[in-house]
Amino acid sequence: MSKKIAVIGPVYPYKSGISHYTGLLVRALKEKYTVYTISYKMQYPRFMFRGEQKDYENDGFKVDDAQFLINTANPFNIASCARYINSLNVDLVLIEWWHPYFSPCYRILTKRLRSRILFLCHNVFPHERFPMDRALTRAVLKKGDYFVLHSKKEAADLLSIVPDAKYAINMHPTYSAYKMGDVKRQTKETEGLNMLFFGVVRPYKGLGVLLAAMKTLPDDVRLSVVGDFGGSREEYDRIIEDGNLSDRVTIREGFVPDREVEQYFADCDVVVLPYIEATQSGIAQIALGLEKPVIVSDAGGLPEVVIDGVTGVLCKAGDIDSLSQAVRRFMMLRADTDFVTNIREDSERFSWPHMVDTITGLCKRELEE
Repeated sequence: MSKKIAVIGPVYPYKSGISHYTGLLVRALKEKYTVYTISYKMQYPRFMFRGEQKDYENDGFKVDDAQFLINTANPFNIASCARYINSLNVDLVLIEWWHPYFSPCYRILTKRLRSRILFLCHNVFPHERFPMDRALTRAVLKKGDYFVLHSKKEAADLLSIVPDAKYAINMHPTYSAYKMGDVKRQTKETEGLNMLFFGVVRPYKGLGVLLAAMKTLPDDVRLSVVGDFGGSREEYDRIIEDGNLSDRVTIREGFVPDREVEQYFADCDVVVLPYIEATQSGIAQIALGLEKPVIVSDAGGLPEVVIDGVTGVLCKAGDIDSLSQAVRRFMMLRADTDFVTNIREDSERFSWPHMVDTITGLCKRELEE
């Protein structure tokens, strides 16, 4: 009999990057264990998440036997879900953690679970901090027996609230599952550079820094911005207009269906993540999974993802001149650097089997036969 794990987190049809992550994690765990996937009947109330939370058209990350049970705002439902999970007699409960919103829900749940608990932390504290976030986070994470984190910075954050935490660091695995077909580049390859900024636009992601750097770069450097602005596009349009960048910067606003993601990465030469603050980034892992080099800032755990000058280029967070120099350096390096081969050779530490091995090694008592 194989060991049994209950995985709690969002999966298809929820359309976040963490949903994609969970789907791939479950697939990898199923190669070795019996896995029960427990997702949400209601993830966020409408007043917190006004956009559409689900996307039924893109099922590439679907978990066929997922159960949608947890209403995160209903304590009676949460207690009932805990009883159900206990009835499964699992050896380990793996809970994905990324935001203190889930603190009340997971406090109720963890108080009632009889199995050992592993928190897989996408970030210990939220990207956009708020009063009480530290206390809410500690109230839940102190209930964990084990932790998996994606960077040294996250480990330091965890130890600041759970000093005796038993943890392992495993780099965020790549999203190679976005390779969905025989996609060919549609843009022309020129002596210039086609850059891509991809994903939901938030102030901490540094798009304003990147647009300011564009003003200092040669005219044959172009930028595609692809993602949802969440109603804050005007300030970026103003930077583009004031900098006379409209012929070099294109914007594709809105949610990108999974099956269309690969094309945007195929059409660029490099993916740029000019984050001012960060823990880690799923966008970097999409890029590397699609064998695209990256230019990233040294914010948070991002420097741990990239081998500078080998799989990408590093710059200083929030520094316009440093980012501009990093772009110029990349343009020089790519003449003699086989970034694709280098990314392939560095791929093992980003693999899903490696993640499973990390979980198994950390939870030997529960998972080893």
